[in-house]
Amino acid sequence: MAIHYQQLKDRPFEPVHQHYTQRDTMLYALSLGVGNNPLDATNLSLVYEGMDQPLQALPTMSSVLGYPGFWMKQEDSGIDWVKLVHGEQRTTIHQPVPVDAKVVGKTRVTRIIDKGAGKGAIVVSERSLEAEDGTLYATLEQVTFCRGDGGYSQELGGQPSDESLPALAATPETAPQWTFEHRIRPEAALLYRLMGDYNPLHADPRVAQAAGFEKPILHGLATYGMVGHALVMTACGGDASQLRSIHARFSSPVYPGETLRTEIWQSGKSLKFRALVVERNIVVLSHGNGSVA
Repeated sequence: MAIHYQQLKDRPFEPVHQHYTQRDTMLYALSLGVGNNPLDATNLSLVYEGMDQPLQALPTMSSVLGYPGFWMKQEDSGIDWVKLVHGEQRTTIHQPVPVDAKVVGKTRVTRIIDKGAGKGAIVVSERSLEAEDGTLYATLEQVTFCRGDGGYSQELGGQPSDESLPALAATPETAPQWTFEHRIRPEAALLYRLMGDYNPLHADPRVAQAAGFEKPILHGLATYGMVGHALVMTACGGDASQLRSIHARFSSPVYPGETLRTEIWQSGKSLKFRALVVERNIVVLSHGNGSVA
């Protein structure tokens, strides 16, 4: 099985219609550990509808809405799905994500890049998240590193290879303006999987150990959501509607029970950020680029 460039580029995706409620919005935030300090009222507008400030949705919740499922596992993709890795996630917010809405997710494959035989390939998919009337809430790009598919452009008589996305800038070498820590709950992956990603790698120790991990790992998009929460609570002053974009690269897995520290730099409306696991002193999310209103 090999990637067929044109077939993958033209792969049709049915629009995903989804109705979610305030309850779903609060559960998303709770799955990230928001509100774990009952005496800290600054987070309550993300998890409690009874505050003077109306309930808000975290912008990163867009990553779990209108999701087409694990389509790369389907045979028609031609992808060796066992060897794929979620490399980057890029989200642009056009309108604040509502707390209760009917939305439509529309997915397409935008780029396929051959890194060479034995070096893997990159597949970029784009999902627009819209209201039923066409209002665009968010554009999400997922960059997937397909480790087993390098060299596809030399097969089937020769196939195209697209240009890569513009590279994300690295974080500064100076001290960050803000740091924000999440103490990740031991059951965090079991909670986050209820957002729609039921990969047993995040729940079953046997599957995790077979994949080379000592125990189930946290979803990359859960780490991404925690970092998004950190940006909201620092650079956005607790107002989720102020975050306009969040792009980042996944660099290492995170285990539930660890402490995630997000480091943030701001210059005007532009943000740079990265996240580290404190206990292992390792960067787990890098090349963070974002913006505020």
